[in-house]
Amino acid sequence: MANSLLTIDMITRKALEILENNLVLTRNVNRQYDDSFAVEGAKIGSTLRIRLPDRALVTDGAALQVQSDNEQFTTLTVASQKHIGVNFTSAELTLQLDDFAERVLKPRISQLAASIDADVANSFRYIGNSVGTPGTTPGTSLVLLQAQQKLNENAAVMSPRYATVNPAANAGLVEGMKGLFNPTDTISRQFKNGMMGMGVLGFDEINMSQSIKQFTTGSRNATGGSTSAAVSSEGATTIAITGAGANATVKAGDVFTVADCFAVNPQTRESTGSLFQFVVTVDVTLGSSGEGNLTVAPIYSASNALATVNSLPGNSKAVVFVGAASSQYPQNLVYHKDAITFATADLMMPQGVDMASRQVHNGISMRIVRQYDINNDRMPCRIDVLYGYSVIRPQMAVRLWG
Repeated sequence: MANSLLTIDMITRKALEILENNLVLTRNVNRQYDDSFAVEGAKIGSTLRIRLPDRALVTDGAALQVQSDNEQFTTLTVASQKHIGVNFTSAELTLQLDDFAERVLKPRISQLAASIDADVANSFRYIGNSVGTPGTTPGTSLVLLQAQQKLNENAAVMSPRYATVNPAANAGLVEGMKGLFNPTDTISRQFKNGMMGMGVLGFDEINMSQSIKQFTTGSRNATGGSTSAAVSSEGATTIAITGAGANATVKAGDVFTVADCFAVNPQTRESTGSLFQFVVTVDVTLGSSGEGNLTVAPIYSASNALATVNSLPGNSKAVVFVGAASSQYPQNLVYHKDAITFATADLMMPQGVDMASRQVHNGISMRIVRQYDINNDRMPCRIDVLYGYSVIRPQMAVRLWG
């Protein structure tokens, strides 16, 4: 009996399935905003405006105190187009779909998935919450529980929560936690596949990804610096420091604390007892006295509906950075699903080509196009994804330093 040819739609659906199955970090982030882009060629534009929950102050007494809306917005730009090229012949189209996927699609699509994951792993640059000891591979339940503590203090919903760690941290955690009070089936899964698995320590899933990023800190001094001016206005995005190293650098992604400036629970606005961990969002080169202005996310005191700290940073307060100067550390991630969002857009469908298809599944849009190259007698094929990601609620995510 003659074999039936695989259609381009069948191939695209299978490629999309392989892509989703190979995603690790990206698989567990929020993709509910994707439908806004489900228009031919993403005609709504490349930027999506995302509304964040309103926050207001609770007031005492019978008298009504009407408050202005405090809704915030963030944007997600869909501008990253990644593709991978592959050649498949007409003869290969006569294979069974599973055989075709194993021989032709999987080797390439897994690389595309890893590249997308590596992009989304850069989310750490917008997250200040940090646990673990820089330079020490996580190897106990304590660091995971401390990450849970951070999420709880920031009023993150209990589920779904995930942890994505690099191979070294995965090995350390599995070895360090294998004898704890885990159910027999959990220990069995850890032994068989070398992974922490699902339903561990309150996490829906603890998984491993080779795409976790390494971060190199700036050449700034870890200690010895201080603020050079008090922050006086609500919503300020600049903290002036001095004494952090002559002509040193502070990198976007560097994390630091300011003495007496404590984080608050966003619902009660009471201090958590832990210093607030600011994350620098723009690279800075300090002056000859180690002075400079660090750009951070907006800062609000406990008297404001959008409170982030108990009080605005004062003058001459000690500044301490996480990690030694000019040192590289893995940035494992612990996060609630709603901390990060990922969106794909529909790419245009070209006309006059040999084969073309676009499919959407679980919030991911993929396009495959094949054409005949008469100059080289080849049939090149490209597999494309157009996407963007954004850390929309950084307080609901934690960096686990390694």
